[in-house]
Amino acid sequence: MMMFAFLTEVTETEKEEGLGDFIIHHIQNSNEWNVFGYHLHLPQFKPIHVLGMEIDLSITNHVLMMWIASLILISLFYFLFRKRKLVPTGMANVLESMVLFVRDEIAIPNMGAKAGKKFTPLLATMFFFILTCNLMGLIPLFTTATGNISVTASLAIITFLVTQIQGMVENGVVGYWKSLVPSGIPWPLIFIMVPIEIFGLFTKPFALAMRLFANMIAGHTVIFALLGLIIALGSVLVSPFAVGFAVFINLLEILVAFIQAYIFTMLSSLFIGMAMHPEH
Repeated sequence: MMMFAFLTEVTETEKEEGLGDFIIHHIQNSNEWNVFGYHLHLPQFKPIHVLGMEIDLSITNHVLMMWIASLILISLFYFLFRKRKLVPTGMANVLESMVLFVRDEIAIPNMGAKAGKKFTPLLATMFFFILTCNLMGLIPLFTTATGNISVTASLAIITFLVTQIQGMVENGVVGYWKSLVPSGIPWPLIFIMVPIEIFGLFTKPFALAMRLFANMIAGHTVIFALLGLIIALGSVLVSPFAVGFAVFINLLEILVAFIQAYIFTMLSSLFIGMAMHPEH
């Protein structure tokens, strides 16, 4: 797991680094991919300028991890389900059970039967993509793309856009924005409620992005900090303590990977359902 990658990647330069610098080096998004001690430089491109904004399209290790995660999922579902079976077996049965869980336990209860089935593909894609990225971070040679705030923010923006669009589709443009303020409140309170409700529209995706990012980055930081004590203290006597706790945190991270994928998907379906049915 990750701890073994740590033990094989320590170089003379890293030994001279402070513990904080070492941790940042291993969790940051860079244009290098460390493979068995070899630093592979990923393609870099000149930034382009659009409407006064600088956009960097260079390939980073987190971009590469997302490509690999997407390739894994596309290949897995294609080869397992290319031949239709009435009762799938093996891994196909596991994946179908997870899709049904997303549909029956997440989408339909929060969005209703019709909308729940309609949005199951989107929610299942989110769930599997986040889960795959989370689990990849626990495998040597890979990094955690969901430990990048840009990645989690992009996923949250998708939820935000779908929420607003679907709310307006179901209730009409005027009806949706009118529903943000509870009916029957005294008119002086409208000047207070409207800014609060509009602000609340943005705090929900912000919380989605930060929750996933913080949980994924925290576990990896703790693991590297524990193993880094061996170098920082310069003594093998702390190895049993450091490695033992690192293994425990690493196993705990497997559970966290599933929980965070579930929470992000659950809250996304909840926010979309609330926009569609503001009366509830």
